[in-house]
Amino acid sequence: MSGSNQFCRRTRREFLWDSGAKFPGLAITGMLAGDQFFNKASANEKLSQHLLNPMAEKPPMLPAKAKSVIFIFCYGGPSHIDTFDHKPYLTGKDNKMVPIKTFGRGGKKNVGRIVEPRWKFKQHGQSGAWVSELFPHLSTCVDDIAFIKSMYAESPIHGSALLMMNSGRLLSGNPCLGSWVTYGLGSVNQNLPGFVVMLDNSGGPISGPKNWSSGYMPAAYQGVTLRASGTPIFDLKPPEGFTREQQRTLLDHLKEKNQEHLATRADNSELAARIASYELAFKMQQHAPEAVDYTKETKETLDLYGIDGTRTEDFGRKCLLARRLVERGVRFIQVYSGGAHNDENWDAHSDIAKNHNKHCGDTDKPVAGLLKDLKRRGLLDSTIVIWGGEFGRQPTAEYATGTGRDHNSYGFTMWMAGGGIKPGISVGKTDEFGNNAIEDRFHVKNLHATVLQQMGLDPNHLTYFYGGLDQKLVGVEGAEPIKQVIA
Repeated sequence: MSGSNQFCRRTRREFLWDSGAKFPGLAITGMLAGDQFFNKASANEKLSQHLLNPMAEKPPMLPAKAKSVIFIFCYGGPSHIDTFDHKPYLTGKDNKMVPIKTFGRGGKKNVGRIVEPRWKFKQHGQSGAWVSELFPHLSTCVDDIAFIKSMYAESPIHGSALLMMNSGRLLSGNPCLGSWVTYGLGSVNQNLPGFVVMLDNSGGPISGPKNWSSGYMPAAYQGVTLRASGTPIFDLKPPEGFTREQQRTLLDHLKEKNQEHLATRADNSELAARIASYELAFKMQQHAPEAVDYTKETKETLDLYGIDGTRTEDFGRKCLLARRLVERGVRFIQVYSGGAHNDENWDAHSDIAKNHNKHCGDTDKPVAGLLKDLKRRGLLDSTIVIWGGEFGRQPTAEYATGTGRDHNSYGFTMWMAGGGIKPGISVGKTDEFGNNAIEDRFHVKNLHATVLQQMGLDPNHLTYFYGGLDQKLVGVEGAEPIKQVIA
């Protein structure tokens, strides 16, 4: 009986291994070889130099059309039907009650009161793209832009929708898009972070640092928050009395110890990432202040971004810094428009006109200036620019009175430009209300797949082993790029 109990306590893996004179072990070995498990292990050994420097530049997996990404993140959810998705059906129907299914912060509803767009639309450029009068400057750039008017997401709630847009998952703890890009390609510039985040002066988004986290990857791949004026990075200065010479000596000692660990095949990935972070901080003390030094920029360039003492100054500085970081080889830059809560961001629950007049007025000229500046410097061809939020807004009012719009994850607009993206086009379509994506619907993961492919990374084969799985940004089911916007 005791022997039987002992047998029952064995795992299935042990049973399969020992049964049949251990011949199943041969089968398992063959299956692993078929899955290229041993080739992966060999490749990992060849990549051991990246343990010493996780941000070392790596060759792309595919022919790359872009080298950097700038993501203008309109936190809160800009209204697509008031900006880029022209819906003439809504004109003249203000306050009319219609049968329409919506799902937002206020829950699910089957009837709603139409709030017609508060701004007129016009066609612009040779492409004839429709843009509302909220964007007089950006409307001059439409022939460089691909509008995606049929995006959809899985959550109408800010926290989970932000995580989905940034990491492809509704739950926290996963690496975001910027982390995947820097993990896959490393960084050209070893003196600055590979992934930079600039927040709105009013604060950060809901969930905070989870939106630029490296999740289960080493901390070297997480986003580093930079400021576009004053002190670029807080807490970067060494302790008083600790000289740069002493810092250098300590770093050299740590790297020497790390190399000893590597030679003995010890697991030193965590130590390597920590040393790489120390090394980067040491270099940033010298190079980060130079990146935000605008004294060599011409007045014409400063004016192009709206850095002129007016309302556009703050966001203009962030957009100009994004261009300067691209010039210095930074892979991924995310610039947040809007922070904190309520009308401090694009979350127009009470008054759409008040909210969007503010945020569009703050950002229109700087974003247009960024596109024009990148283009004239020959950088737009190698830089992907993305504009959008975590979702859109509903065509109906949220409350019984007022013009506020609730969240809409069923259908919304984002746009891309540069980096091998086809210019001057619009793809996808929402229904006549602008409520649901109905033609060429694209999930957030399709957007992520598009960015990865343009950067030379195979979205369905870029993996990181964690939790017993080859994890992917686009999930185990995979996702295809948006082929209609690829030149």
